[in-house]
Amino acid sequence: MSTKTVERWLSDSARVPHPGTRQDVSKALGVDTEMLWPRAIRSAVKVGPEREIVTAYPYRNACPTSVWGKLIDSAESEITFAGYTNYFLWQEQSRLSDRLKAKASAGCSVRFLIGDPDSDVTRRREEIEGVPLTVGTRIRITLDALQRMGAVEGLEARFSDEHIALSVFSFDDEMLVTPHLSSLLGHESPMLHLRRLGDDGLYDRFAGHVAALWEGGRPV
Repeated sequence: MSTKTVERWLSDSARVPHPGTRQDVSKALGVDTEMLWPRAIRSAVKVGPEREIVTAYPYRNACPTSVWGKLIDSAESEITFAGYTNYFLWQEQSRLSDRLKAKASAGCSVRFLIGDPDSDVTRRREEIEGVPLTVGTRIRITLDALQRMGAVEGLEARFSDEHIALSVFSFDDEMLVTPHLSSLLGHESPMLHLRRLGDDGLYDRFAGHVAALWEGGRPV
């Protein structure tokens, strides 16, 4: 490579050579790659709050069911399903009840925070969505599945109407978060896969939100 080429790279921060070339140049000059092209390093390595974002999905149903399955099956201490209906879990995860009962029996806390099927919040949401499979019906599918599981130590469920616009599903130090958009159904809204890496990050902010709702929830 010519001296003029290197000079253009170093004089114009918008000009960034390929990673292999960056390594060769930094080695030849005896300096770190980050010193020569800090912007390129920052764009390749997450250094801010976004580093807790594992993956972003434009739609909840774009997340493979295998990801959900792995998170559920690998959790050891805590699983929380804080979706307003949670009913899709029973449709997409085979033998979910048996798997959750086994988790609870092994000492894992399993919690469901769901909407009240008879509340005004639920009725207003049903009017907005305007679909045959109503919000209340979807909630009752979950309630029926939980009832069929029977009394299981370590398994709890509570009602809350305050997470109608935000679903949070946590599995130990990982989390799936769906902010619900306007009149769209849950599976049509975007979703973030988070992993906890430190205090007061994205994971902790959402976890604190769910903890507060759980404390104020009503027993099912």
